[in-house]
Amino acid sequence: MKFYTDSDIRGLLSRVRENEETARKFFEVETSVLSTLDFADFFDKLLSTIMSKFNVGHVWVTLIDTGKATRLIQTYASFAVPERHLKIIDRQTFSLLVPDTGTPMLRNDGLDPFAPLIPAGLKREFNSIAVIPLSLDGEVAGSLNFADLSVERFSPDADPSLLEQLGLVVSICLSNVAAHEEIKTLAFRDPLTGLLNRRAMERALNREIARAKRYRGDLSVVFIDLDDFKKVNDSLGHDRGDEYLVYIASTMSKMARQSDVVSRFAGDEFVLILPETSTAEAEYLILRMQRYFNDHPASLGGARVPVRFSYGIASPDTAGEWSAAALLKQADELLYRNKRDRKAGR
Repeated sequence: MKFYTDSDIRGLLSRVRENEETARKFFEVETSVLSTLDFADFFDKLLSTIMSKFNVGHVWVTLIDTGKATRLIQTYASFAVPERHLKIIDRQTFSLLVPDTGTPMLRNDGLDPFAPLIPAGLKREFNSIAVIPLSLDGEVAGSLNFADLSVERFSPDADPSLLEQLGLVVSICLSNVAAHEEIKTLAFRDPLTGLLNRRAMERALNREIARAKRYRGDLSVVFIDLDDFKKVNDSLGHDRGDEYLVYIASTMSKMARQSDVVSRFAGDEFVLILPETSTAEAEYLILRMQRYFNDHPASLGGARVPVRFSYGIASPDTAGEWSAAALLKQADELLYRNKRDRKAGR
Protein backbone atom coordinates (compact mmCIF):
# COMPACT_ATOMS: atom_id res chain seq x y z
CA MET A 1 0.00 0.00 0.00
CA LYS A 2 1.31 3.43 -0.98
CA PHE A 3 1.42 6.07 1.72
CA TYR A 4 1.04 9.74 0.76
CA THR A 5 3.07 12.40 2.49
CA ASP A 6 1.65 15.76 3.53
CA SER A 7 3.47 17.26 0.55
CA ASP A 8 1.79 14.77 -1.81
CA ILE A 9 -1.63 15.59 -0.39
CA ARG A 10 -1.03 19.35 -0.62
CA GLY A 11 0.08 18.93 -4.23
CA LEU A 12 -2.98 16.82 -5.03
CA LEU A 13 -5.33 19.37 -3.44
CA SER A 14 -3.59 22.16 -5.32
CA ARG A 15 -4.14 20.38 -8.65
CA VAL A 16 -7.79 19.75 -7.74
CA ARG A 17 -8.26 23.45 -7.02
CA GLU A 18 -6.51 24.37 -10.28
CA ASN A 19 -8.75 21.98 -12.21
CA GLU A 20 -11.84 23.42 -10.52
CA GLU A 21 -10.69 26.95 -11.37
CA THR A 22 -10.05 25.95 -14.98
CA ALA A 23 -13.46 24.29 -15.21
CA ARG A 24 -15.08 27.43 -13.80
CA LYS A 25 -13.32 29.62 -16.36
CA PHE A 26 -14.39 27.36 -19.21
CA PHE A 27 -17.96 27.37 -17.95
CA GLU A 28 -17.96 31.18 -17.93
CA VAL A 29 -16.48 31.31 -21.44
CA GLU A 30 -18.99 28.73 -22.71
CA THR A 31 -21.82 30.75 -21.13
CA SER A 32 -20.53 33.78 -22.99
CA VAL A 33 -20.40 31.72 -26.19
CA LEU A 34 -24.06 30.78 -25.87
CA SER A 35 -25.06 34.45 -25.67
CA THR A 36 -22.83 35.56 -28.57
CA LEU A 37 -24.94 35.82 -31.71
CA ASP A 38 -23.30 38.56 -33.77
CA PHE A 39 -19.84 39.70 -34.76
CA ALA A 40 -19.98 42.77 -32.52
CA ASP A 41 -20.27 40.58 -29.42
CA PHE A 42 -17.77 38.08 -30.82
CA PHE A 43 -15.02 40.67 -31.16
CA ASP A 44 -15.88 42.65 -28.06
CA LYS A 45 -17.54 40.64 -25.33
CA LEU A 46 -16.16 37.16 -26.08
CA LEU A 47 -12.53 38.18 -26.62
CA SER A 48 -12.64 40.42 -23.56
CA THR A 49 -14.05 37.55 -21.51
CA ILE A 50 -11.29 35.19 -22.65
CA MET A 51 -8.62 37.81 -21.96
CA SER A 52 -9.84 38.48 -18.43
CA LYS A 53 -10.66 34.89 -17.42
CA PHE A 54 -7.34 33.49 -18.58
CA ASN A 55 -5.30 36.59 -17.70
CA VAL A 56 -3.69 36.92 -21.12
CA GLY A 57 -1.97 40.11 -22.23
CA HIS A 58 -3.39 40.15 -25.78
CA VAL A 59 -6.15 38.20 -27.53
CA TRP A 60 -7.14 38.63 -31.17
CA VAL A 61 -8.45 36.72 -34.17
CA THR A 62 -6.76 36.22 -37.53
CA LEU A 63 -9.09 35.30 -40.41
CA ILE A 64 -8.31 34.06 -43.91
CA ASP A 65 -9.37 36.66 -46.49
CA THR A 66 -11.33 34.26 -48.71
CA GLY A 67 -13.08 32.50 -45.83
CA LYS A 68 -16.79 32.56 -45.14
CA ALA A 69 -16.43 34.40 -41.82
CA THR A 70 -14.41 37.17 -43.46
CA ARG A 71 -16.97 37.60 -46.24
CA LEU A 72 -19.79 37.85 -43.72
CA ILE A 73 -17.94 40.42 -41.64
CA GLN A 74 -16.99 42.56 -44.63
CA THR A 75 -20.49 42.47 -46.06
CA TYR A 76 -22.81 42.58 -43.09
CA ALA A 77 -21.02 43.70 -39.93
CA SER A 78 -22.64 46.98 -38.84
CA PHE A 79 -19.55 48.17 -36.98
CA ALA A 80 -15.85 48.67 -37.47
CA VAL A 81 -13.90 45.88 -35.78
CA PRO A 82 -11.15 47.40 -33.58
CA GLU A 83 -7.76 46.94 -35.21
CA ARG A 84 -6.36 45.20 -32.16
CA HIS A 85 -9.00 42.46 -32.38
CA LEU A 86 -8.78 41.34 -36.02
CA LYS A 87 -6.23 40.69 -38.75
CA ILE A 88 -7.20 39.58 -42.26
CA ILE A 89 -4.56 37.50 -44.04
CA ASP A 90 -4.34 35.73 -47.39
CA ARG A 91 -4.74 31.97 -47.36
CA GLN A 92 -1.29 31.17 -48.70
CA THR A 93 0.51 33.21 -46.02
CA PHE A 94 -1.66 31.71 -43.29
CA SER A 95 -0.98 28.17 -44.53
CA LEU A 96 2.77 28.76 -44.51
CA LEU A 97 2.68 30.02 -40.91
CA VAL A 98 0.07 27.69 -39.42
CA PRO A 99 0.26 23.98 -40.31
CA ASP A 100 -3.12 22.37 -41.00
CA THR A 101 -2.95 20.01 -38.03
CA GLY A 102 -5.66 21.52 -35.84
CA THR A 103 -3.16 21.65 -32.97
CA PRO A 104 -2.29 24.93 -31.20
CA MET A 105 1.17 26.27 -31.99
CA LEU A 106 3.19 27.74 -29.10
CA ARG A 107 6.33 29.85 -29.59
CA ASN A 108 8.56 31.95 -27.35
CA ASP A 109 11.44 32.72 -29.68
CA GLY A 110 11.87 33.67 -33.32
CA LEU A 111 8.52 35.49 -33.34
CA ASP A 112 9.26 37.81 -36.29
CA PRO A 113 7.89 35.39 -38.96
CA PHE A 114 4.49 35.59 -37.23
CA ALA A 115 4.18 39.33 -37.89
CA PRO A 116 1.58 38.78 -40.69
CA LEU A 117 -0.77 37.28 -38.07
CA ILE A 118 -0.57 40.33 -35.80
CA PRO A 119 -3.05 43.25 -36.13
CA ALA A 120 -1.74 46.70 -37.00
CA GLY A 121 -3.28 48.12 -33.84
CA LEU A 122 -1.38 45.73 -31.57
CA LYS A 123 2.05 46.72 -30.31
CA ARG A 124 4.76 44.06 -30.32
CA GLU A 125 5.10 44.03 -26.54
CA PHE A 126 5.16 40.29 -25.89
CA ASN A 127 7.63 37.44 -25.65
CA SER A 128 5.49 34.37 -26.32
CA ILE A 129 2.57 33.58 -28.58
CA ALA A 130 -0.08 30.88 -29.01
CA VAL A 131 -1.82 30.35 -32.35
CA ILE A 132 -4.99 28.26 -32.02
CA PRO A 133 -6.63 27.13 -35.30
CA LEU A 134 -10.32 27.97 -35.78
CA SER A 135 -12.63 26.14 -38.15
CA LEU A 136 -15.93 26.96 -39.81
CA ASP A 137 -18.01 24.45 -41.77
CA GLY A 138 -15.16 21.93 -41.65
CA GLU A 139 -12.56 24.30 -43.09
CA VAL A 140 -9.78 26.28 -41.44
CA ALA A 141 -11.11 29.81 -41.03
CA GLY A 142 -8.18 31.39 -39.20
CA SER A 143 -6.85 31.40 -35.68
CA LEU A 144 -7.45 32.60 -32.15
CA ASN A 145 -4.22 34.14 -30.93
CA PHE A 146 -2.77 34.81 -27.49
CA ALA A 147 0.35 36.83 -26.71
CA ASP A 148 1.97 37.54 -23.37
CA LEU A 149 4.96 39.32 -21.86
CA SER A 150 6.02 36.12 -20.11
CA VAL A 151 8.49 34.02 -22.07
CA GLU A 152 7.27 30.87 -20.33
CA ARG A 153 3.53 31.49 -20.76
CA PHE A 154 3.38 29.91 -24.21
CA SER A 155 6.52 27.82 -24.21
CA PRO A 156 6.58 25.06 -26.87
CA ASP A 157 6.98 22.59 -23.99
CA ALA A 158 3.63 23.58 -22.44
CA ASP A 159 0.61 21.28 -22.67
CA PRO A 160 -1.60 22.62 -25.51
CA SER A 161 -4.71 20.57 -24.61
CA LEU A 162 -6.39 23.46 -22.75
CA LEU A 163 -5.85 25.79 -25.70
CA GLU A 164 -7.08 23.11 -28.10
CA GLN A 165 -10.29 22.81 -26.09
CA LEU A 166 -10.68 26.58 -26.09
CA GLY A 167 -10.18 26.65 -29.86
CA LEU A 168 -13.00 24.15 -30.24
CA VAL A 169 -15.31 26.28 -28.08
CA VAL A 170 -14.51 29.46 -30.03
CA SER A 171 -14.94 27.61 -33.35
CA ILE A 172 -18.42 26.57 -32.22
CA CYS A 173 -19.10 30.18 -31.31
CA LEU A 174 -17.87 31.37 -34.71
CA SER A 175 -20.14 28.83 -36.40
CA ASN A 176 -23.13 30.00 -34.36
CA VAL A 177 -22.42 33.65 -35.13
CA ALA A 178 -21.97 32.96 -38.86
CA ALA A 179 -25.27 31.04 -39.00
CA HIS A 180 -27.09 33.78 -37.10
CA GLU A 181 -25.63 36.52 -39.30
CA GLU A 182 -26.59 34.58 -42.44
CA ILE A 183 -30.16 34.30 -41.21
CA LYS A 184 -30.20 38.02 -40.54
CA THR A 185 -28.89 38.74 -44.02
CA LEU A 186 -32.02 37.26 -45.54
CA ALA A 187 -33.73 40.43 -44.31
CA PHE A 188 -30.95 42.57 -45.80
CA ARG A 189 -30.96 41.24 -49.36
CA ASP A 190 -33.08 42.36 -52.26
CA PRO A 191 -34.72 39.08 -53.39
CA LEU A 192 -34.64 39.97 -57.10
CA THR A 193 -31.11 41.24 -57.65
CA GLY A 194 -29.34 39.75 -54.63
CA LEU A 195 -27.94 43.18 -53.79
CA LEU A 196 -28.10 44.67 -50.33
CA ASN A 197 -31.43 46.36 -49.72
CA ARG A 198 -31.96 49.87 -48.39
CA ARG A 199 -31.83 48.82 -44.75
CA ALA A 200 -28.52 46.99 -45.16
CA MET A 201 -27.10 49.81 -47.28
CA GLU A 202 -27.81 52.36 -44.55
CA ARG A 203 -26.08 50.14 -41.98
CA ALA A 204 -23.07 49.76 -44.27
CA LEU A 205 -23.00 53.50 -44.97
CA ASN A 206 -23.02 54.37 -41.27
CA ARG A 207 -20.14 51.93 -40.77
CA GLU A 208 -18.10 53.43 -43.63
CA ILE A 209 -18.79 56.98 -42.45
CA ALA A 210 -17.45 56.10 -39.00
CA ARG A 211 -14.38 54.48 -40.55
CA ALA A 212 -13.66 57.38 -42.93
CA LYS A 213 -14.12 59.91 -40.15
CA ARG A 214 -11.83 58.01 -37.81
CA TYR A 215 -9.03 57.52 -40.32
CA ARG A 216 -9.68 60.71 -42.32
CA GLY A 217 -10.18 58.73 -45.49
CA ASP A 218 -12.15 59.50 -48.63
CA LEU A 219 -15.71 58.26 -49.04
CA SER A 220 -18.11 58.73 -51.94
CA VAL A 221 -21.77 57.83 -52.31
CA VAL A 222 -23.38 57.48 -55.74
CA PHE A 223 -27.15 57.61 -56.27
CA ILE A 224 -28.24 56.04 -59.58
CA ASP A 225 -31.66 56.23 -61.25
CA LEU A 226 -32.46 54.31 -64.45
CA ASP A 227 -33.78 56.57 -67.21
CA ASP A 228 -35.95 54.18 -69.21
CA PHE A 229 -37.10 51.50 -66.80
CA LYS A 230 -40.80 52.39 -67.10
CA LYS A 231 -40.59 52.10 -70.89
CA VAL A 232 -38.99 48.65 -70.58
CA ASN A 233 -41.78 47.47 -68.26
CA ASP A 234 -44.52 48.96 -70.42
CA SER A 235 -43.19 47.64 -73.73
CA LEU A 236 -41.73 44.26 -72.75
CA GLY A 237 -43.58 43.34 -69.56
CA HIS A 238 -42.59 43.04 -65.92
CA ASP A 239 -40.68 39.78 -66.35
CA ARG A 240 -38.35 41.42 -68.87
CA GLY A 241 -38.17 44.42 -66.57
CA ASP A 242 -36.94 42.13 -63.81
CA GLU A 243 -34.30 40.67 -66.14
CA TYR A 244 -33.25 44.22 -67.00
CA LEU A 245 -32.72 45.07 -63.32
CA VAL A 246 -30.82 41.84 -62.66
CA TYR A 247 -28.50 42.49 -65.62
CA ILE A 248 -27.73 46.01 -64.44
CA ALA A 249 -27.22 44.94 -60.82
CA SER A 250 -24.93 42.08 -61.83
CA THR A 251 -22.84 44.28 -64.12
CA MET A 252 -22.38 47.04 -61.56
CA SER A 253 -21.36 44.48 -58.93
CA LYS A 254 -18.75 42.98 -61.26
CA MET A 255 -17.30 46.39 -62.09
CA ALA A 256 -17.15 47.53 -58.46
CA ARG A 257 -14.30 46.63 -56.11
CA GLN A 258 -14.69 44.04 -53.37
CA SER A 259 -14.66 46.82 -50.77
CA ASP A 260 -17.46 48.74 -52.52
CA VAL A 261 -21.12 48.30 -51.62
CA VAL A 262 -23.69 48.07 -54.42
CA SER A 263 -27.29 48.20 -53.22
CA ARG A 264 -30.81 48.45 -54.57
CA PHE A 265 -32.40 51.46 -52.93
CA ALA A 266 -35.90 51.10 -54.37
CA GLY A 267 -37.52 50.22 -57.70
CA ASP A 268 -35.08 51.40 -60.37
CA GLU A 269 -32.78 53.26 -57.95
CA PHE A 270 -29.38 52.04 -56.79
CA VAL A 271 -26.84 53.35 -54.28
CA LEU A 272 -23.10 52.69 -54.42
CA ILE A 273 -20.89 53.21 -51.37
CA LEU A 274 -17.24 53.67 -52.37
CA PRO A 275 -14.76 53.66 -49.45
CA GLU A 276 -11.36 55.31 -49.93
CA THR A 277 -12.68 56.94 -53.11
CA SER A 278 -12.72 60.63 -53.98
CA THR A 279 -15.62 62.12 -55.94
CA ALA A 280 -13.33 62.36 -59.00
CA GLU A 281 -12.48 58.66 -58.73
CA ALA A 282 -16.18 57.84 -58.25
CA GLU A 283 -16.99 59.85 -61.38
CA TYR A 284 -14.42 57.84 -63.32
CA LEU A 285 -15.99 54.54 -62.19
CA ILE A 286 -19.50 55.69 -63.15
CA LEU A 287 -18.34 56.87 -66.57
CA ARG A 288 -16.71 53.45 -67.09
CA MET A 289 -20.04 51.82 -66.24
CA GLN A 290 -21.89 54.07 -68.66
CA ARG A 291 -19.44 53.27 -71.46
CA TYR A 292 -19.78 49.56 -70.74
CA PHE A 293 -23.57 49.69 -70.86
CA ASN A 294 -23.41 51.71 -74.10
CA ASP A 295 -21.34 48.91 -75.64
CA HIS A 296 -23.28 46.07 -73.99
CA PRO A 297 -27.04 46.70 -73.97
CA ALA A 298 -29.28 44.30 -72.10
CA SER A 299 -30.47 41.27 -74.08
CA LEU A 300 -34.12 40.66 -73.20
CA GLY A 301 -35.90 37.90 -75.10
CA GLY A 302 -33.88 38.57 -78.24
CA ALA A 303 -34.30 42.35 -78.00
CA ARG A 304 -31.29 44.57 -77.33
CA VAL A 305 -32.34 47.19 -74.82
CA PRO A 306 -30.10 50.20 -74.08
CA VAL A 307 -29.14 50.90 -70.47
CA ARG A 308 -29.08 54.56 -69.52
CA PHE A 309 -29.02 56.11 -66.09
CA SER A 310 -28.59 59.40 -64.27
CA TYR A 311 -26.45 59.76 -61.18
CA GLY A 312 -25.34 62.05 -58.40
CA ILE A 313 -22.15 61.78 -56.34
CA ALA A 314 -21.72 63.06 -52.79
CA SER A 315 -19.00 62.98 -50.16
CA PRO A 316 -18.76 64.27 -46.57
CA ASP A 317 -16.80 67.26 -47.90
CA THR A 318 -19.40 68.23 -50.48
CA ALA A 319 -22.35 67.44 -48.20
CA GLY A 320 -20.75 69.35 -45.35
CA GLU A 321 -21.88 66.74 -42.85
CA TRP A 322 -20.81 63.28 -41.65
CA SER A 323 -24.19 61.60 -41.78
CA ALA A 324 -25.86 59.01 -44.01
CA ALA A 325 -28.96 61.18 -44.41
CA ALA A 326 -26.93 64.18 -45.61
CA LEU A 327 -24.89 62.14 -48.10
CA LEU A 328 -27.92 60.40 -49.59
CA LYS A 329 -29.86 63.65 -49.77
CA GLN A 330 -27.11 65.49 -51.62
CA ALA A 331 -26.44 62.59 -54.01
CA ASP A 332 -30.18 62.40 -54.74
CA GLU A 333 -30.43 66.15 -55.36
CA LEU A 334 -27.43 66.09 -57.71
CA LEU A 335 -28.93 63.12 -59.55
CA TYR A 336 -32.16 64.97 -60.33
CA ARG A 337 -30.29 68.16 -61.20
CA ASN A 338 -28.24 66.18 -63.74
CA LYS A 339 -31.40 64.54 -65.07
CA ARG A 340 -33.08 67.95 -65.53
CA ASP A 341 -30.00 69.42 -67.18
CA ARG A 342 -29.83 66.52 -69.64
CA LYS A 343 -33.49 66.87 -70.57
CA ALA A 344 -32.95 70.59 -71.06
CA GLY A 345 -29.99 69.86 -73.32
CA ARG A 346 -27.46 71.48 -70.99
